[in-house]
Amino acid sequence: MSDLILFAILPYVALGIELSVSLYRYFGGSYKFSSLSSEFLEQKELFWGSTAWHYGILMVLLGHVLGFLFPKEVIAFGNVSWRLLVMETSALTFGLMALVGLVLLVRRRASRARIRAVTTKMDVFILLLLLIQVASGVGIAVVHRWGAMWYASALVPYLRSLFILEPNIGLVAGMPPLVKLHLVNAYLILGILPFTRLVHFLVLPISYIWRSWQIVIWNYDRKKIRQVK
Repeated sequence: MSDLILFAILPYVALGIELSVSLYRYFGGSYKFSSLSSEFLEQKELFWGSTAWHYGILMVLLGHVLGFLFPKEVIAFGNVSWRLLVMETSALTFGLMALVGLVLLVRRRASRARIRAVTTKMDVFILLLLLIQVASGVGIAVVHRWGAMWYASALVPYLRSLFILEPNIGLVAGMPPLVKLHLVNAYLILGILPFTRLVHFLVLPISYIWRSWQIVIWNYDRKKIRQVK
């Protein structure tokens, strides 16, 4: 019963919330579709944390997407031991990069008084979910090896069954608890996404190419202000 709720019902609930709330927010107040950047409050720690997080998570997501789109090719590529090792090592490296970057960003937000002042409860909640997601992904890569192969052979068919509205929960019922946690947490992130500042990544800033320059005028000593913790 729990597998039915978590892997056959929850995905559709999360997707429904994500689509409906995102569209409502975009058409009802598109100017609020923002990351609410805190770059002006502190830059150095943001640079290192954000760079590691974005590069790491983008490569991890790219690997997931490629595995979803081309599972047979991934399996064929991984049938050669050294190529499988390259895939596994690369995935773990980028996963660790994303985890380190995320930890740096959490530390920055927790240790800087000026940034804590603009941090909401929803920010804390989504950061917690992201930490669980990335940490569980790294844990899977370490504990349950050769994930690229069983992801392509078992989880991809399950995910595809969701798209054709015939969820095959039998494909995930026997998965280890850590894998199930990773899946369920992903659905929670999807459902909570439109209520957070992360919603900004759904909108491509194409209009930035032709919009007017944004002028920022400093009326105080930037170096002095940025040293305040």
